[in-house]
Amino acid sequence: MDKTIALVAHDDQKVNMAEWANKHKKQLSIHNLVGTKGSCKTVESITGLKVKALGHGPDGGDIVLANEVLLGNIDILIFFIDVRTPHGHEHDIQTLIRICVLKDIPIALNKRSAELMFSSEMMKEKVK
Repeated sequence: MDKTIALVAHDDQKVNMAEWANKHKKQLSIHNLVGTKGSCKTVESITGLKVKALGHGPDGGDIVLANEVLLGNIDILIFFIDVRTPHGHEHDIQTLIRICVLKDIPIALNKRSAELMFSSEMMKEKVK
């Protein structure tokens, strides 16, 4: 496996994430996939890809992912966010995004940015 890619989506974005993942199923299948529990379940059910759950987002899953970034275990974050709905764990989400920025981890926050990322030369680079 080449990279570890975290797949996360807010509730109303989970199907959108899974459909995007299904479109990129072949490319995603060569990578180690992780994410939060609900996102993993939805992506797995639509794509058949294996995605390791690292916790439920509202119950600290975003913080678990942030810790994995700090440990150097995540190479890319794809997080389809819902900016229209307030989230009780907003601080956890912001922490995850800030840690990714701090550690220079590429982040896609919507389908369009994920498409751009997956079409880039960066996806062909080996992990250091």
